[in-house]
Amino acid sequence: MIDPRTPILVGCGQITDTTGQPSSARSNVAFSAEAARLALADAGASIGAEALGRKIDAVAVLEFFPDVSPRFASPFGRCTNPPKAVANRLNATPRQLIYTHQGGNTPQYMVNRFAEEIASGETGLALICGAELLRSTQNARKAGLAIDHNEDPGGEPMRIGDKRLGFSDEEGRHELRAAIHFYPLLENAIRGGLGRDVESHLATMGRLFERLAAVARDNPLATRREGYSAERLATISDDNRWICFPYPRLMNANAIIDQAAAVLVTSVEKAREWGIPPVRWVFLHGCADGTDTWVVSERPRLDASPAIRGCARTALDMAGKSVADVAAFDLYSCFPSAVEVAMKEIGLAEDDPRPISVTGGLPFFGGPGNNYVTHSIAEMMNVVRRKPGSFGMVTANGNYLTKHSAGLYSTAPVHGPWRREDPRKLQAELDAGARQRVDTRPTGTGTIETYCVAYGKDAPERAYVLGRLDATGDRFIAVAQGDPALLSDMLTREQLGRKVTVSEKDRRNVFRPV
Repeated sequence: MIDPRTPILVGCGQITDTTGQPSSARSNVAFSAEAARLALADAGASIGAEALGRKIDAVAVLEFFPDVSPRFASPFGRCTNPPKAVANRLNATPRQLIYTHQGGNTPQYMVNRFAEEIASGETGLALICGAELLRSTQNARKAGLAIDHNEDPGGEPMRIGDKRLGFSDEEGRHELRAAIHFYPLLENAIRGGLGRDVESHLATMGRLFERLAAVARDNPLATRREGYSAERLATISDDNRWICFPYPRLMNANAIIDQAAAVLVTSVEKAREWGIPPVRWVFLHGCADGTDTWVVSERPRLDASPAIRGCARTALDMAGKSVADVAAFDLYSCFPSAVEVAMKEIGLAEDDPRPISVTGGLPFFGGPGNNYVTHSIAEMMNVVRRKPGSFGMVTANGNYLTKHSAGLYSTAPVHGPWRREDPRKLQAELDAGARQRVDTRPTGTGTIETYCVAYGKDAPERAYVLGRLDATGDRFIAVAQGDPALLSDMLTREQLGRKVTVSEKDRRNVFRPV
């Protein structure tokens, strides 16, 4: 017997469009609704997809990139209430209208949240969806098209998620704010912990991402299907130039895509009532959410994630499973460092033969902003449906290896009442961890702990370092800019462990090798 209130995922839909033309009718909310219709059809309800859509009583839309980042702001307008606009297109009148705050963790977080509400009887059918149109928006801008995506369906959506900025005032003071700078810093810290030189570590990153590229090659929804070799990924060339050392272009998430995805969550009781066949049911056996030390520069170790380790452990314990029981993973893959840390914390060896992505990952499948994990959940549903009784784990990551969620999926039924551990328990454990003191006015000598070199179009423009002061052991942040000789040297000579002097200049900390 299955508890009738057990939460299940019953429908999924994904769209990747590489050729469609931009238009006023094709907005982010319209694209989200397209994916939702696919998910409704995928459920196979005997009452029909349209009737099932009218049963939706909660809609969560993942915050669109143009609403998050000025870099991706659209000149064509925006929707004031995305979940209501999606619901209107589905003829649904949901009780909950949610527009999440930014974070790649939020799709799995919303699955976890809705699963609790469904198990308690608070929610009957929840839709989670999102979309990005950065490819066609870029094309429309270049073509000078007159497009209007403004839409005001009325009302105000509920905002859910952690909206705090991902960087501290001290990091921001040094213009250290972006993922493309933080993840390379984490990468060189990982390399240092492994005792590798640049060349051998770059080759290792190539082998790791070759695995993702191979999945994308065979996935018709992927945006880069070339099936890049490890050598190709690790070789610097005109079309694989440095973006921020140690990452060339093909090791970065690809955000300039048009993609949409949606999943439906309900209860066993409602699925039976609406005639959704059990062959479509996917159970959430385990789940967890947790946040690492919020400020990257305050983390005692830059090559670790206690939150990923805790989320994986909590999700597996909830299911009564071990890592060995998981047949496939989709590890959040915005950059190699995110995958490497997740594998270490979960307990996966570099040569573990199991899939570490079921989509092809953000660089090759596509990186649709906050909505990527909706795709990975949808694809994991397809994976476990094709192999009934198998288990698949999805991990999700927001900010700079900061906000984490995990979900363990299978067609095998959950036995007994569905209950999760209070997320505050894990978070209390994580919050009890030590924090590294950061000296905001460092002077004297220190040692480079990690570094990265940010490129412009043709040449390196700036270097960031995190280091430790010799006198106190406190961490410091420093930059180098406008010094071609130093930046070139940082690309050809090992910097980890290098002695530097640090001082303040023009309101920023600067460093010079001793």
